[in-house]
Amino acid sequence: MIYLYATLITLLNLAFWASILFGMPGIWLMVLTAALIDWLQPEVFMFSRATLYVSAGLALLAEILEFMMGAAGARQAGGSKRGAALAIVGGVIGAILGTALPIPVLGTLIGASAGAFAGSLLGDRMAGRPVEQSVEAGRGAAIGRFFGTTAKMIIGAVVLVILTVAAFFPD
Repeated sequence: MIYLYATLITLLNLAFWASILFGMPGIWLMVLTAALIDWLQPEVFMFSRATLYVSAGLALLAEILEFMMGAAGARQAGGSKRGAALAIVGGVIGAILGTALPIPVLGTLIGASAGAFAGSLLGDRMAGRPVEQSVEAGRGAAIGRFFGTTAKMIIGAVVLVILTVAAFFPD
């Protein structure tokens, strides 16, 4: 029975990991699922407290990196606070729209980066910044979003492996 639970958790966590590309809190959903199973099924001891704490710590690190890299890219390129905020919103919208691109996985990441660019550009133009400066800030936001999402995906893959190993080889 434990292998059935482990397989189902792993498949669910794979879906959660993929949802990171769409701006969803996939890593947190992985951690929450593991914690719920640990709480609801105490006789099926899969995840130690250490495993849950390490996974939650990595999830927090991933969120901080994604947020900081996307906003910092716009700010470092001379963008406004409004541009940085709209870069985050544009990144989420772009990720959703980018999913329609016929490039599996990369379409979403390209859409998120393009959305961050557009959001930052719009925010800086609304703040009265010149076009050249707004475009440069948008470029920084797009690059920051790309690397932020990539870092979050990598950390999410680490959490996925940790939870999968813990599920199949409980303490």
